[in-house]
Amino acid sequence: MSNVRLHPADLVLPLFVKEGVDQPVALTSMPGVVQHTRSSLLKAAVEAVEAGVGGLILFGVPAAKDARGSAADDPAGIVQLALADLVAEVGGDIVLMTDLCLDEYTDHGHCGLLTDAGEVDNDATLARYASIAVAQARAGAEVVAPSGMMDGQVGAIRAALDAEGFTDLPVLAYSAKYASAFYGPFREAAECAPQFGDRTGYQQDPARSVAEALREVALDLAEGADAVMVKPALAYLDVLRAVADTVDVPVAAYQVSGEYAMVEAAAAAGWIDRDRAIAETLTAIHRAGADIILTYWAVEVARGLAAPR
Repeated sequence: MSNVRLHPADLVLPLFVKEGVDQPVALTSMPGVVQHTRSSLLKAAVEAVEAGVGGLILFGVPAAKDARGSAADDPAGIVQLALADLVAEVGGDIVLMTDLCLDEYTDHGHCGLLTDAGEVDNDATLARYASIAVAQARAGAEVVAPSGMMDGQVGAIRAALDAEGFTDLPVLAYSAKYASAFYGPFREAAECAPQFGDRTGYQQDPARSVAEALREVALDLAEGADAVMVKPALAYLDVLRAVADTVDVPVAAYQVSGEYAMVEAAAAAGWIDRDRAIAETLTAIHRAGADIILTYWAVEVARGLAAPR
């Protein structure tokens, strides 16, 4: 009898909502995934609730971008409006989470504000993250998930939320997020490819030790993180296992766009059994210690888990 079992409530569905479109926009690099309109987003959310999925995490694609990512904390920004829609449609039935970063909103595609020399300004970025967290909380976010990997981001966000009365709103920290080749398709989905350089300056080197990942996790917990994440998932199962063995908070893992795209592409070519590959990868992530798994297959898998056997 299997002793590692997934449950629909373990799964979180990433969703993209794009401003200024009247039909969902299909993504060539992620078959089956779309950039949603506000209307189609609600339909997808209802389907996730009906399947028993535990949560949604929302990414926004604004119509206009600038150097400071102004749309990210604009009360009339696409994520804030979509959150309000979701609260009205499925509030109380599923956990509403928000990605908290700037790369989708900046015209340069980096996760923070830039200095005149074109380098990411960590401390100035923290003030932006704090403002975004409060805007998302006011719009109805039930969990904020900062993915920008700035030093001190969890503490800045926690302080800002507490100051505005959101003392019970959890922060899911992207504590071990690696500078990975597996993010490629996501950059089509979120329209956030850097216009110059890369993100190795503020994401972790894949070749660094597990001990370094554990130090990053410990720093985030000390700043007030309520849960921690490892991203990507499959190439970092050793990190995931070490984190799960070390902490006493929920541990999440993100099965990222490249992991999804590889399976879909190989299955479409007839090289692998798609359903078995999906189940095997998710089981491995869960077995390695993930309490929460972010996956683009969340609804499909949840439906399969709920089906009579």
